[in-house]
Amino acid sequence: MSRAGMGQPRRIAMLVFDGVRTLDVTGPLEVFDVARALGCAYSVGLYSTADSASVRCSSGLSLNAAPASELAAHVDTLLVPGGDCLVTDGVPHHLQRVIRAHAADARRIASVCAGSFALASAGLLNGKRATTHWRHLDAFAARHPSTIIDRNSVYTRDGAVWTSAGVAAGIDLALALVSDDHGAGVAQEISKDMVVLSRRMEGHPQISVAARTPRPKHPELERLLATVNADPAGHYELDTVAARLGISPRHLARLFKAQVGVTLHQYVHEVRLENAVALVLAGESFHAAARRSGLSSGARVRDHLAARSVHAS
Repeated sequence: MSRAGMGQPRRIAMLVFDGVRTLDVTGPLEVFDVARALGCAYSVGLYSTADSASVRCSSGLSLNAAPASELAAHVDTLLVPGGDCLVTDGVPHHLQRVIRAHAADARRIASVCAGSFALASAGLLNGKRATTHWRHLDAFAARHPSTIIDRNSVYTRDGAVWTSAGVAAGIDLALALVSDDHGAGVAQEISKDMVVLSRRMEGHPQISVAARTPRPKHPELERLLATVNADPAGHYELDTVAARLGISPRHLARLFKAQVGVTLHQYVHEVRLENAVALVLAGESFHAAARRSGLSSGARVRDHLAARSVHAS
């Protein structure tokens, strides 16, 4: 479908409730707003599932929303943002009721972060592959054992049901929905407009190697990690790096392992593998992705993705 609005706009209905997380709402809204500016035909509405038309986010921000009773049938996309309250207090019955009432008529259903708890409580994730915020994965698995948990991906798609990890992953999810409707080129334009550094695709890990690595106290090591992250295909042999830093290879090896938790070789390999996977998911061949990331063979990337797919299933 072209980006030019043809016929009736696709109607996105976002269900909001007290305690909803602000960015879970505003991140996807911004994506669809930019998409409209680019000529994509979307109509987005906020709908409160409780009696009040004013919804208070967990951050304290208040949102004005139409009552869910005004939500007409046959919405294109039913979107449920998250909030820790869905995990700690349970999913309100009024939210479950609205989801059930409109899910059958929607072309697709999507959740952000802990919004997956709402979809599961409404019975939409039985036997489906889904994800949620990494902090809530164990709680979700215990509460909804019939759902196939993907513990790695930033978002998942199983048929008409989409789920995403936490907070900023809602932007990745919304970009994927736009891409599904109007093509990857439009989604890329939106990413540029929103200054999204790197658009994450289905299969991308929730937490990157850089994010889950302890920050070293030594400033030279911190700069070294930043260099590896920015240029994974660079040359990072222990002797070469040690000479560049003016210390012995043995001292660098000890210091790196003590402050980072892995060897320099292990860290570089993980960053290269993660970068290669991202390139493959973005459409590059295994060989090209490996070469651009500093790996010797695309087979490693293929094997890694295959192993992760088996683990997720």
